[in-house]
Amino acid sequence: MSIEKAINNSKYMNAITFTLMASIILLSTLASAAQDTHSEKADDDIVDVAVANGNFNTLAAALKAAGLVFVLKGEGPFTVFAPTDEAFAKLPEGTVESLLRPENIEQLKAVLTYHVVSGKVMAQDVIKLSTATTVNGADVKISIVDKAVKLNGDSTVVMPDVNASNGVIHVIDTVILPPSS
Repeated sequence: MSIEKAINNSKYMNAITFTLMASIILLSTLASAAQDTHSEKADDDIVDVAVANGNFNTLAAALKAAGLVFVLKGEGPFTVFAPTDEAFAKLPEGTVESLLRPENIEQLKAVLTYHVVSGKVMAQDVIKLSTATTVNGADVKISIVDKAVKLNGDSTVVMPDVNASNGVIHVIDTVILPPSS
């Protein structure tokens, strides 16, 4: 069928119109669902967003053991460089278990607060920094290597700008350890 005949064919035109309308409705629905999901997450605080994700079970357990959950559920704003469960698994065997013992709570708090910066620092601002002072009081070094944000040269931000009601999470692939005192 030639293009001219197809254009004159009303059945063909109806099919095109129907397909275009269906596509527009589908895209609108998907966009609306994505916006609703984003809005729901932005209503949750940093702890709720991390727990709902399912990849931060070790971090959640550590925050609870250190008594820091209430802090990250607070008003903020905070920027959290959140290590995944896989990041914690990279630590030498027995490290997490040792940190979770009651006698090591202060050391655990030092490690966890080294992952938090006061204020909401989005990725576009993080890339402009060479260091950031953490809640721990120590600075974390920030660099860009092969278009990736690195912390202390070892940890890579694998997912930036996960919004929460009281700040932002940047997901990292390696636990960063504070400098020894």
